Amino acid sequence: MKLYTYWRSQASFRVRIALRLKGLVAETIALDLLKGDQFDPTYRALNPEMVVPTLLDGDGPPLVQSLAILEYLEEKYPQPPLLPVDLRARAHVRALAQMPAMDAHPFIVPRVRRYLEQELHLDEPARLKWLRHWLDLASRAIEDVLARDPRTGRFCCGDRPTIADICLVAHLTSAKMLCDSDPAPYPTARRILDACMQIDAFASEHPLRQADAQTAAPI
Repeated sequence: MKLYTYWRSQASFRVRIALRLKGLVAETIALDLLKGDQFDPTYRALNPEMVVPTLLDGDGPPLVQSLAILEYLEEKYPQPPLLPVDLRARAHVRALAQMPAMDAHPFIVPRVRRYLEQELHLDEPARLKWLRHWLDLASRAIEDVLARDPRTGRFCCGDRPTIADICLVAHLTSAKMLCDSDPAPYPTARRILDACMQIDAFASEHPLRQADAQTAAPI
């Protein structure tokens, strides 16, 4: 199993956590998205969208898109489960996962930030305002759902981590690294973040603990 990743990639972080929770070992191949490694023709043949992550598992075709990869891992390697048994709870967990992963994350990825800078000529304060807007919007929505839903437990749904927790942790970590957003205004989400970071699968895969983070240019 091989995983193409980037230390600061929120999507790659999700997959690394899931692999760890499942007890799966993957060889990691780091791409530097800021230097443009993802545009190399060899990688483009694996992932025509030229983004990370890409997972190779056996002889089959590459797996792309982090949420699809999480579902694949859940179906092929069902233990420990990352989705609840109850059908409605499963939909709830998927919705919580999609709020940051689909409604916020696409607005802050490197290619969008590059477009804002190079094509729209927005200065750094304007770009930072853009990042904070989308990150905080998702954080507020997730907090509202978690705070009022009776299914919220130690984690997003009950007392074991699910794909919702994976996506929440990756989201809040990106918010902290990219624009120093404090999770304090979101007490339920922050409590869950703290609980997750007590688990090795989350803590050991933190972006700043990745090998390619040690040689990266300052954020």
